[in-house]
Amino acid sequence: MEVQKKLAPRVREEFIPWSQLKLVAGVDVSFARGSSTGFASVVVMDYPPLQVVEKAGAQGVFTMPYIPGFLSFRETPLIIKAMENLKKEPQVILVDGNGVAHPRGLGLASHLGILLDIPTVGCAKSRLLGHHQEPGPQKGEWVPWYHQDRLLGAVLRSREGTKPIYISVGHRVTLEDALKLILSCCPRYRIPEPIRAAHREVNRLREER
Repeated sequence: MEVQKKLAPRVREEFIPWSQLKLVAGVDVSFARGSSTGFASVVVMDYPPLQVVEKAGAQGVFTMPYIPGFLSFRETPLIIKAMENLKKEPQVILVDGNGVAHPRGLGLASHLGILLDIPTVGCAKSRLLGHHQEPGPQKGEWVPWYHQDRLLGAVLRSREGTKPIYISVGHRVTLEDALKLILSCCPRYRIPEPIRAAHREVNRLREER
């Protein structure tokens, strides 16, 4: 908790240099049921075509159990290990988890972004905390997401007829740019393509090992 309180003020909001954005990555982590073995995958895609240009994975032992609010301490070591196996460095990482939308302002996306000093966006499938209204039914509609008086992020309808997703600033991005990037990475499905690809890859890695 003290580490989170110390690191949270380091989160910065910066505009994405869109003209220089060529590579976007998605990351995901999985574990072998009944054991402490974990797997991480990072998939790099060119942007905007969203074609896979590189994949990397890592395997290791979780040194911390799953505790709500402290997921980043469990998963960031494996994600960083997978990132170290990349030859191409992405300009932005999309994370299956929260950024500043966290009780102490340091979810997985923010923690990872600060440790790597890379722009990150939190893209969660469910709400950890806070309150919001329901976004409109059309793709691209969104509503602000608050906890008490603090803006956590946005609740985005990324695909018509599906549940919304929860977008928050990770590190070195603005919420406006995060929404624009996530929408552009969701041409067909609710979940952004880089995260979908990382999810498939980490499951394949886990099943193989």
